[in-house]
Amino acid sequence: METSFLDWDGKVSCVLFLPGCNFRCPFCQNWQIVEEPEKFDDIDWEIVEGYLRKQKDWIDGVVITGGEPTIYPHLIYLIERIRKLGQMVKIDTNGYNPQLLKELYEEGLVDYVAMDIKAPLDERYEIASGIKGLDLKRIRSSIEFLLSKGGDYEFRTTLVPSIIGSEEIEDIGEVIEGASRWVLQDYQPEAAKEEAFRHLKPYGREEVERFLLIARKYVKTASYRGKWR
Repeated sequence: METSFLDWDGKVSCVLFLPGCNFRCPFCQNWQIVEEPEKFDDIDWEIVEGYLRKQKDWIDGVVITGGEPTIYPHLIYLIERIRKLGQMVKIDTNGYNPQLLKELYEEGLVDYVAMDIKAPLDERYEIASGIKGLDLKRIRSSIEFLLSKGGDYEFRTTLVPSIIGSEEIEDIGEVIEGASRWVLQDYQPEAAKEEAFRHLKPYGREEVERFLLIARKYVKTASYRGKWR
């Protein structure tokens, strides 16, 4: 649990990390939460509740991230308890559980969703996710659902060299054309899960600007989040 100015644009948020994930992305920054959750201390709900009550005039909302929140069996119960404290809720997700995503919206439990799109929806997604035999229909279903929802979501693509380039931005753009928001995220190699990805050089400013030009053909509000190099 931490307070952040970065995890929800325009808002001060409390960030809750849930362990575990159904993906094994080789460039993952939070891989220890996924693979070594025993190294992290659990936080009792009473501590979270006390913190949120104390900071209620300072915090705008709660970001639930991971790992992958939608594999957490008590996610709905957790969100309900947070909302009873008067807090808005944002979740970060890989979009692999479209049914739960729809339920969260239909029950009015989330105010904002950030969904990662890691690669074009073909065999390249298996490389990016680290999972063989991925059911891409589930990813597509989540995309189509969010596209129908209006402005309360964003798609995110991390600019990982060797996985994302101009062709991939073009291919992803064709799938999410007309989205409310598409954020291209800076790649930070130092904490990557796999050693080979820790030595990749992030894209420079000229390359990022080229990606943005491509992205804005499909999503006019496409933007960059990260450090310009």
